[in-house]
Amino acid sequence: IDVNFLRLILISPFASLISVLGDLSFSMIKRQFQIKDFGKIMPGHGGVLDRFDSVLFVAPFAELLFRIIW
Repeated sequence: IDVNFLRLILISPFASLISVLGDLSFSMIKRQFQIKDFGKIMPGHGGVLDRFDSVLFVAPFAELLFRIIW
């Protein structure tokens, strides 16, 4: 596997910002609907969806970039 570290370094700050945006947007949605947790599997952690809310925003961004750049 050929890894281009320069491209990964350039993409990382944008992916980090989008990750935070995803986390904040799901927190805003939860506050609007007055929901503490999306599930009961992991009490106190916001549920399973809270573990992946930032990934839900970053994954399409990463896929798009990888299709365009690579």
